[in-house]
Amino acid sequence: MILDGIPAPPARDTVPDAAARKQRLRRRLERLIGVAATEGNDLVPLRNGDEIFPAMLGAIRSARHTVDMMTFVYWRGQIAHDFAVTLADRARAGVRVRLLLDGFGAKEIERRLLDLMSAAGVQVAWFRKPVWLSPFKQNHRCHRKALIVDEHTAFTGGVGIAEEWSGNARNPAEWRDTHVQVRGPAVDGIAAAFAQNWAECHDELFDDRDRFTEHPQAGSSVVQVVRGSASIGWQDMQTLIRVMLTSAEERFRLATAYFAPDAYFIDLLCQTARRGVHVEILLPGPHTDQRACQLAGQHHYTRLLQAGVHIRQYQPTMMHAKIITVDSVASLIGSTNFNRRSMDHDEEVMLAVLDEEFTASLDRDYEEDLRYSVGIELTRWRRRAVLQRAKEAAVTPIRRFL
Repeated sequence: MILDGIPAPPARDTVPDAAARKQRLRRRLERLIGVAATEGNDLVPLRNGDEIFPAMLGAIRSARHTVDMMTFVYWRGQIAHDFAVTLADRARAGVRVRLLLDGFGAKEIERRLLDLMSAAGVQVAWFRKPVWLSPFKQNHRCHRKALIVDEHTAFTGGVGIAEEWSGNARNPAEWRDTHVQVRGPAVDGIAAAFAQNWAECHDELFDDRDRFTEHPQAGSSVVQVVRGSASIGWQDMQTLIRVMLTSAEERFRLATAYFAPDAYFIDLLCQTARRGVHVEILLPGPHTDQRACQLAGQHHYTRLLQAGVHIRQYQPTMMHAKIITVDSVASLIGSTNFNRRSMDHDEEVMLAVLDEEFTASLDRDYEEDLRYSVGIELTRWRRRAVLQRAKEAAVTPIRRFL
């Protein structure tokens, strides 16, 4: 049945059960991306700095052999100090500690923290410092966030190491974000993301502290780890998101800090909504650190709203999470935003998770965030001010870099 030109979702009794959906999506992702999913993983979603940072610091303090950490943002504040001190302490205790910082994103790190860590024996490497690069390479950053401790516990998601991520999103000074703690075979995929970028910056890829141990079955989640890397042509991260959109049957939810996709993904979002999938997008509202990117995404609001896509803007603070959930059975979480920079230009890592319980937890957080968001209505958006339209047009020349 079609209502107002939009196909209705299939009747409940024609929809395959969750197990069948997960298996079908798993095989699509494995075949089209070429990365096998792993079973037996345990995932713990962590909401905001009050949950994320204690878990990460606690894992580092427990390390006995190795700590590998990479981040795009390492700025200032008490949490930046806490991480530096904790990493330095483990290095002094004989743990091999490696820290990989993006040459652009982490440029605000305090020199005293770098000196503290280096003096303690932390191996600090920089990914593509701009002063050493060609203009082409300067545009391709390492946006991955990963922490791997003793080869058995890993963390990834959207959080950076800076005071902006501290707290619990209670005010504009405390950003909203989500990270995930991983145990099980998927840890290897996150470790490989670190190794790939470390290999570009350092001669020694591994040493005798790397034990290459087997992973016990830690839980029941099926996880595929997808790495996005800058190159010419279609990328794995684009394929990942494309498969999730085209596979959605009932609901597709997206929360992203930076929304500036190309025309292809705008078309795909519209097509997904028009075939009866309930498409929801949650974006930053009045608090954003990248106004140009926000304007680039707002240029597409009219088309999306006309197609039936639901757009809401988060009000309390900066929305920095990078999460997709599909049909209550699958989810994506990691460092990738829904913009051309993440999908075309930067090094990224994303977990594709097939697990109803984990997805339900992310959906509960999403619904909580919706309580503090404001919807964009088509009629009102069409009446937006001429100045707003002019600003949207002004960023057109740089959209491909956002």
